[in-house]
Amino acid sequence: MATGRGSRSRKVSKGKGAKRSGALWRWTKRLLVLGFVAAGLGAVALFTAVYFAAQEMPGFDQLKSSQNGQTIVVRARDGTEIVELGPSYGEWLDANEIPEVMKHAMVSVEDHRFYSHIGIDPMGLARAVYNAVKQERGVSATSTITQQLARNVFLNSNRTLDRKAREAVLALALEWNFSKEQILELYLNKVYFGGGAYGIDSASRKFFSHSARELNLEEAAIIAGLVKAPSRYSPTADAQAAVDRARVVIGQMVAYGDLDPARVPQFDTSIVHVREEAGQNSIRYFTDWALPQLDMLLPNGSNEPIDVWTTIDIGMQQAATAAVKSNVPNGAQGALVSLDRDGAILAMVGGTDYVTSNYNRATEARRQPGSAWKLFVYLTALEGGYRPDDTVHDQPVTIDGWSPRNSGGTYAGAIDVRSAFAYSKNTVAASLGYEFGFSNVASMARRFGITTPISTLPAMVLGASEVRVIDLTRAFAAVAAKGQSIEPYGIIRVTGADGRELYRHEEPRSYQLVPDYVAAGITDLLQTAVATGTGRAAQIGRPVAGKTGTTSSNKDGWFVGFSSGITTGVWMGRDDAKRVAGLSGGRAPASAFASYMRYAVKDRPVEQFDTDLQLPEWQLEPDDEYYYGEDADYYYYIDENGNLIEPDRPGGREQAPSFDELDPAGMDRDPPPAANDSFLDRAINGLNPGRERPEAPDQPAAPSAPSPADRRYQQPAN
Repeated sequence: MATGRGSRSRKVSKGKGAKRSGALWRWTKRLLVLGFVAAGLGAVALFTAVYFAAQEMPGFDQLKSSQNGQTIVVRARDGTEIVELGPSYGEWLDANEIPEVMKHAMVSVEDHRFYSHIGIDPMGLARAVYNAVKQERGVSATSTITQQLARNVFLNSNRTLDRKAREAVLALALEWNFSKEQILELYLNKVYFGGGAYGIDSASRKFFSHSARELNLEEAAIIAGLVKAPSRYSPTADAQAAVDRARVVIGQMVAYGDLDPARVPQFDTSIVHVREEAGQNSIRYFTDWALPQLDMLLPNGSNEPIDVWTTIDIGMQQAATAAVKSNVPNGAQGALVSLDRDGAILAMVGGTDYVTSNYNRATEARRQPGSAWKLFVYLTALEGGYRPDDTVHDQPVTIDGWSPRNSGGTYAGAIDVRSAFAYSKNTVAASLGYEFGFSNVASMARRFGITTPISTLPAMVLGASEVRVIDLTRAFAAVAAKGQSIEPYGIIRVTGADGRELYRHEEPRSYQLVPDYVAAGITDLLQTAVATGTGRAAQIGRPVAGKTGTTSSNKDGWFVGFSSGITTGVWMGRDDAKRVAGLSGGRAPASAFASYMRYAVKDRPVEQFDTDLQLPEWQLEPDDEYYYGEDADYYYYIDENGNLIEPDRPGGREQAPSFDELDPAGMDRDPPPAANDSFLDRAINGLNPGRERPEAPDQPAAPSAPSPADRRYQQPAN
C-alpha cells in the first residue's frame, strides 16, 4: 500500500511539472511569435521609409552642385561687421582624380568596412554597445562614411534619437541609389576639415597650398585625421597634435591592409610644409566661444545665411589685445575677459596670438587664482558678522599641520579687516577660513558662479582650487552689481537672410547672492586693495575696486576688478605652468588691467562706490525674543550645506525669501546663508553671550610638516 501511494504521489508531481513546463513553452512560443511579427513589421516599415527616401533623393549631379555649410556674418554691438565665416570650396575632384592614398587613408580611419556594409554597420554598432556595457559608459559614435555624408548633406548635427534614425534611413537610401565610388566621391568633396574648408581640395589648398591631386601619404594622413576634430588636429593650430593624429591614420591603414608596412619607416612629416595664415586676430577667440552657442539658441537648425549681432566692442577688443601683448612677460601667455554691468562681454582675449594657438585661455584654461580667491573668504566673513573696521590678528597660525606665511614673512599683529585684505595677509585669510568653515567658503564660491572643482583643504583659502578667467570675472561682476547674480553672454540677436529676427537675448532672472551690506563691505575692501594695497598698479584716475592674485613660484598672476560698471579679469602665466620670473598679480596683470580700463571707461561717467554699510538690526542689536520666538516665528532650518532654509509652514515657501521681501518694520535684512557659528549657536541652541570669536594663538603653534597636498601652497601669495 505504501508503495502504491508513493507511485501515485510521483505521478501527481510529474503531472504538475508537465503542466508548468507546457505553460512555459506556450508563453515562450507566444513571445517568439510576437517578436517575429514585430521584427517583420519593423522591417516593412524600414523598407518603406528607405524606398520613399531613395525615390525623393536628389540625383548625383544635383548633390554635387549643392553646397553645405552656412555663411555667418559676425557683427559688433554697433553693427560693424567683424568677420564673415562660412564655407570655402575647392575644385570638385572626380573619383578618378582623387589620389588612392587619400581614399585609403579616409576609409581606414573613418570606416574600414565601408566597402562591405549597406550604409550602416551592424558589427560596429554591436561592438560599440558591447564596449559601452563592459566599460559602463555611453555608446561611442559609430557613424559610417555614408551616415556622415547623409548628416552633412541633409541633416544638422543635433544628437537626438530622431536625427540618428533619419540619418540611418538616409544612409540606406544613399546606398540604394549610388555606388560606393560615388558615395566616397561625394563624401571627400563635401566633408568639413576645419577653418571653413569643405572638401579635400579646399583643405589641401588651405593647409598645403596645392591641389588635392598632388597629395602625398603624409599630407593625406593629416587631412584624413582632421575629420574627427577639425579644430583640435588643425596643423595651423597645433602641428604636433596633427602629426600625432596622422600617425594614428597610418597605423589604421597598415592594420587594414591599405598600406605596405615597409612604407611606415619612411613616414616623414618634416616634408610637410604647412601654409602660414595671416590676418586673423584675437576676435576669433570670442567667435570660437560664442558661435557654437547657436546650436542651442537656434534649436531647429538651418543652413541659411545669418547675421549674428554680438556684445563685442571693437575699440575695447583692440585695447584689450594691445594691453595683454604689451604687458605679458616673455614666454608667457595672457587672457582677458571684460563684462558690462549686465554680463555682456565687451572684450575677450584668449592668448597672445590666435594663429599660433587658438586655445582659449579665457574660457577653457583652469589656473590657480592665488589671493584673488580671498574674495570668497572675506565675503563669507562679512556675511557671518565681520565688518571692515573689525580687528583681526596677523600672526603665525597652524591649521591641521599647515602653516601659511605672508609675503615677505612679516606679521602686522592686530590690524583691521580692511588692511588685512588690502595687504593680502595669508594668515588672516587662513584664520577666517578656519573660523567660518572651508566648506562654507567653497559654498560661497559656488554661489558666485565658480563651476570648477573646489578643494576644502585649509590651503583653499589661498587659491588652491583652479578656476577659469571668465568665471572669476563673473564673480567680481556680481560684487559690482551689489550682490546680484550676473550671467555672461555674447550674442544679442540673430537675423536671417531676409532680415527676420531668429533670436534675441532676454535678460535672465537675477538673484541676490549676498545682502547688499555684504556687497558694500567687500567693495570697501576691494577699493582699499587698489588705493593702498597690492593692486596700486591698477589705478586709472577714478574709483577702482579689485584684487591681485599670485600663485606659488610665480606660476600665475591675476588682477580682477571693476570701475564705472565694467568688470575685467586678467590672467598671465605659461601654458606648461612653469615659473615666470618676476610675475605677480600686482605688476603685469594689474598694469594690463589699467591700460585697458583707461580706454574702456573713458566715455563713461565717474561712479563712486557704495560702501556705506547699512547693517540689519539682527546684527546690530541681538534680541533674545528674535531667537526664542514662537515656533511659528522660527524662520529657518539649516540644510546639509549650511544654508538657511525657510520651513514649509502653511502659506509659506520651501525656499528662503529674497533679502528684499522681508518686512522692513521687523528687521532690515534676514540672517544670510552660510552664517557663522556664533549666529547658528544663538539661533538654534540658545543665546550664548560668553562665546567669542576664535583668534589665532598669541604664540606660534609648533610647526609641523604639511601634507603633500598642501606643501606647494605654502609659498606667499599676493
